[in-house]
Amino acid sequence: MTQSSISLIAFGPEHLAGATRLSRQANWPHRFEDWQLALALSTGIVAVDANATTVLGTVLMTPYKRDVATINMVLVDEAARGRGLGRKLMEAVIALAGSRALRLIATREGLALYRKLGFRETGTIVQHQGQVRRVAPPTHVRPPEAREISEIIELDRSACGADREDLLRVLAKVGRLAVLVDGFRIAGFAAVRAFGRGEVIGPVVAANADDATALLAYFMAEREGQFVRVDTAETPRLGSWLTDKGLVRVDEGVAMQRPVIPRSSDAPLTTFALASQAFG
Repeated sequence: MTQSSISLIAFGPEHLAGATRLSRQANWPHRFEDWQLALALSTGIVAVDANATTVLGTVLMTPYKRDVATINMVLVDEAARGRGLGRKLMEAVIALAGSRALRLIATREGLALYRKLGFRETGTIVQHQGQVRRVAPPTHVRPPEAREISEIIELDRSACGADREDLLRVLAKVGRLAVLVDGFRIAGFAAVRAFGRGEVIGPVVAANADDATALLAYFMAEREGQFVRVDTAETPRLGSWLTDKGLVRVDEGVAMQRPVIPRSSDAPLTTFALASQAFG
């Protein structure tokens, strides 16, 4: 296979089976249905062979309105590595994103490439997963009312500095949301949905680790013995609690941005857990 026999084209539904093959080759947990959801919220590019029948590489760009986007699902077939294909996919998707600020979660292997493309490290993301042990349900977390989705969207915008309305409305349909109540106001929220080997909890948006733990406990209390994944920022207190409840630390990635946009020091909320590896 030569470099000239590989083409970059728009990622369409017809490429989902090939993309799923690549994620299995890389030992990623993403199912066909996980790819479907990611593509429904994203625009992407695939690398294909000369006959346009075999997917050799993938990348998705999930836009959050016009200002921010995440880059995810960067994969290259083992047989096509060492030819600069990963860089070509990244350059193409960066052009696709236009003027948006970009975020991604990098593996250690991808750090050098992303640095060359102008990305800089902003933190560590830790993957916790496992079978949930017994968790006591919190008393101040409940399902949201329909009218509260707008407040959830605004809380998320404040926490992550991006307008993820489309993502949150989809998560509300394909999964479940929960809100943490402080008096008469919503002080945080979390989402859960099917993913990979079981379910993933995220995003989790709260003012502090105690509130984040309560939101996680709400969903985990219903899932004793079930497989759950949570991708968190490097938060020792929260990490220890997750490990104690059966979700052990299994991997980590590097959060990166291009360009780096400082977070306001007086921002009242923090994103404690991501939506998933696929959404950042």
